Amino acid sequence: MSQTIKHNRKAWDKKVENGARYTKSVNHETIVEARKGMWSIGVTADRQVPRNWFPKKLNGLKVLCLASGGGQQGPVLAAAGADVTVFDLSEKQLQQDQRVVIKENLDIKVVRGDMTDLSMFEDESFDMIVHPVANVFIENIRPVWMESARVLKQKGTLISGFMNPVLYLFDSEKEEQGRLVVAHTIPYSALAEENVIEGETLEFGHTLEDQIQGQTDAGFVIADMYEDDFGGGRTIDSHIKTMLATRAVKLRL
Repeated sequence: MSQTIKHNRKAWDKKVENGARYTKSVNHETIVEARKGMWSIGVTADRQVPRNWFPKKLNGLKVLCLASGGGQQGPVLAAAGADVTVFDLSEKQLQQDQRVVIKENLDIKVVRGDMTDLSMFEDESFDMIVHPVANVFIENIRPVWMESARVLKQKGTLISGFMNPVLYLFDSEKEEQGRLVVAHTIPYSALAEENVIEGETLEFGHTLEDQIQGQTDAGFVIADMYEDDFGGGRTIDSHIKTMLATRAVKLRL
């Protein structure tokens, strides 16, 4: 396990302790509605994934929630009938899923590991992968797409959220002050900065070529996409969408 992965694992554990947004599990009412067939999930910050990206019925659908701990996507899909495995680097994020499982009497498998290494799963094990914005925390994303293609069945679906690298052009402190000042190049690496802080995640701004062509090189065809932002919560939101979501179908290896 690389030093970056070790660092970010600890940082995400700390985020759970601090109650950060992406570590808060869904509530009881959300699970009740999902059991009735009224549900939605997100893989970016604000918008929900279109329902037509999923089958009408999830019963028996084998879903891998990849780097998706936190008690959000996995419990909802399980309540809607899917056979769910949640895979995440952070033990405390996975504990959020386990708490929902116990409270709501759900059946979910949780597995801890690095999203670039799915060797514990056999080839063509899943019908669908749900992968919210997470590859921003790893240095090389191509293995994520290759491993996703390996463990998905033919014509299986990969729903993924990721950052538009334009976000990482700007000085983050100045952006918080309302100013957009270009300070970096793409691809961006937090490791190039001198102020790596224990307990704060290391982030990486990947090229769109690695994000999109990386999927097609792995054997996927991009079937749909949408853009998103932070819901108006950041200065850059008024200028450009900084997140994307894609629906990709495995058609070849």
